[in-house]
Amino acid sequence: MESLRETKDGLILPIKVIPGASKSGIVGWYNGRLKVKICAPAEKGEANRAVVHFLSKTFEIPQSKIVLLKGASAREKEFLLIGFTQLELERLGLKGD
Repeated sequence: MESLRETKDGLILPIKVIPGASKSGIVGWYNGRLKVKICAPAEKGEANRAVVHFLSKTFEIPQSKIVLLKGASAREKEFLLIGFTQLELERLGLKGD
């Protein structure tokens, strides 16, 4: 199981994506991953782009500061949020489990 962790570059955020949802949003933490519903389908990278856009809006950071590290074709993904910290995540009420 992957876990939320900080690196010298930023925060590595493990996510479980639920594509094709009726509404995008954060469900909560599940097995060490932030569970996120996304409206976009899991086709041709649409869900990945939608997750980046969603994280950008939610965490108020530019999309260019969000890098998909693992899971391009899987529901379980890891994103690097460049320059972001675990403390900032906690301030948003999203303390990891």
